[in-house]
Amino acid sequence: MPKLHSSLGPNPRLVRMFLAEKGLAEDQDFERVHYDIIKGENRSSEDYAAKNPLGTLPTFETDDGTCLTESWPICEYIEEQHPEPNLIGTDARERAEIRKWCRLIDQEIVVPMTMGFRATGGRPMFEPRLRVVSESAGGELMEYANASWRWLDGELAGRDHIAAGRLTLACLMAFCFANFGFTVGWKLPEGTDNLARFIEAHKGRESAQVWTQAE
Repeated sequence: MPKLHSSLGPNPRLVRMFLAEKGLAEDQDFERVHYDIIKGENRSSEDYAAKNPLGTLPTFETDDGTCLTESWPICEYIEEQHPEPNLIGTDARERAEIRKWCRLIDQEIVVPMTMGFRATGGRPMFEPRLRVVSESAGGELMEYANASWRWLDGELAGRDHIAAGRLTLACLMAFCFANFGFTVGWKLPEGTDNLARFIEAHKGRESAQVWTQAE
């Protein structure tokens, strides 16, 4: 049975939501191995270091022992193994559109938001473990991310989904990183009513229960 090496945080929960949307159930279709990242279990385990030398989470371990890292490629792998319901495009045009949005969300929101948090509110935990920018640079990165959230809000005017007119990986990415922000005290920028509507709608999905479970 495949294993999902998982923890708190937006990237592991993105993969868990993706698996749930595919109808793949924990303990039936895959085993979930949880790590306490607050205690640094992912960076102190020799066994896990052999699977992922960077110590990041999640890692998806296939039946043959291959270890895949980074949430987006893991989701791509799951999509190819379980193509329905489709979440990354049914043809070349759709795949290009959805990957475009995933790239934009990753580059313009995810990277500055996570790097900004690590350098500001998350600094006590991350500074001893990872390279972090200065606290002032962290604040600037958070503002950069907020500006990008406002841009995404404008793109959501008059529609319920980010790409292809239905739920896709792009929707799940945006939803998971907004929820990550909420868990660490971030609030939606003013005037982002479209984004608030989008998030509220996706909270109702069964897969979103991963954000309510204690770990």
